Amino acid sequence: MQIHVVQPGQSLFGIAQAYGTSVQELAEANEINPALALVIGQALVIPIVGRYYFVQPGDTLTTIAGRFGTDAATLARVNNIGAGNQLVVGLRLYIPPRPKPNAEVNAYVEPRATGVTPELEQSVRDTAPNLTYLAPFSFRINRDGTLAQPELNNFRAIADQNGVTLMMVVTNLENDQFSAELGEIILNNEALQNTLLDNIIATARRLGFRDIHFDIEHLRPADREAYNRFLRKAADRLHAQGYLISTALAPKTSASQTGEWYTAHDYKAHGEIVDFVIIMTYEWGYSGGPAMPVSPIGPVRRVLEYALTEMPGSKIMMGQNLYGYDWTLPFVQGGQYARAVSPQEAINIARRENARIEYDYTAQAPTFRYWDDNRKEHIVWFEDARSIQAKFDLLKELGLRGISYWKLGLSFPQNWLLIQDNFNVVKR
Repeated sequence: MQIHVVQPGQSLFGIAQAYGTSVQELAEANEINPALALVIGQALVIPIVGRYYFVQPGDTLTTIAGRFGTDAATLARVNNIGAGNQLVVGLRLYIPPRPKPNAEVNAYVEPRATGVTPELEQSVRDTAPNLTYLAPFSFRINRDGTLAQPELNNFRAIADQNGVTLMMVVTNLENDQFSAELGEIILNNEALQNTLLDNIIATARRLGFRDIHFDIEHLRPADREAYNRFLRKAADRLHAQGYLISTALAPKTSASQTGEWYTAHDYKAHGEIVDFVIIMTYEWGYSGGPAMPVSPIGPVRRVLEYALTEMPGSKIMMGQNLYGYDWTLPFVQGGQYARAVSPQEAINIARRENARIEYDYTAQAPTFRYWDDNRKEHIVWFEDARSIQAKFDLLKELGLRGISYWKLGLSFPQNWLLIQDNFNVVKR
């Protein structure tokens, strides 16, 4: 795959011609209507094996080869360039693909009050070939150690058909909020823990789950060691039954970081106890906060680099959002919440409002502004092919286990094409 950013005056036809593909292939790859105008700044993925590079002033085969991790002789051979040939500015060179590393890919799926809609189930079907794990959210712990089960619909059949491992997400959610009180009750009562683990194992066996994933959040700082002890007990029992165990962790940058979402999450202990962790490296920009990128690359990197001081990269899955937010300005604390938008919807808004998409290279995130019919200014931060490729590059640089998405049901076709282009997705 190659990423192309739309420039003023460009059309789908012209872009297809430049890269030796067709309008139909471009439209299908990016799930766009070819009859609609492109948006300036919109990122398209070009469905080719390898990529093309257009020679710039000052380029040599050696400098181009170094940029793409190959060598000048290979570039000369595949492009039929003789030893004495000069590179002409604008010449299109073919860059052959590099070997792909293995990676695990997880995606959460959250049936809401309406249950599993046909659209949500179709999203799961479309995505399953690119997944290692599918994580229905969530099995909620009751105060007596029993579990409240989410709607699962045809998820097991879809997982089986695509070689996907079902991840059983166990949470301390009460009334749609993570409950410190529920955590305290369970984590400090041996009998309730034993009942809970009995129910988890019985449910996993009955429904075909193979990884047990504890997403226990918003705990009292005093319950940090209690949570660690519970995980050790859970790991012993689950491993004895042949199950994997994993946890979700808040995005910390040091062992000393405190706060109601952070103190009780002990990176070092989780790295020692469980098979892998999912670090929730998103929501810097969130619906109730000021407008900013949801997962800016700098803060994401700092969290992951800290995590690598406490556990090996082979145990770390980087969290990634499949959405952006549309904020109404000016931001007022406690005022109107930002609206979640899919990457595809963000592009549609920019087209409708005749907005130009800009790219923040520091945050590695696209953004645009517009004015609504009520003369209110908006700013949208979202994800596109460039921002997701930056995360994939970071994953490979740091040698991580893989990536985990929150959540399915939001259209982002370029992401899954780039997954295929960057990684061999592990199937367990």
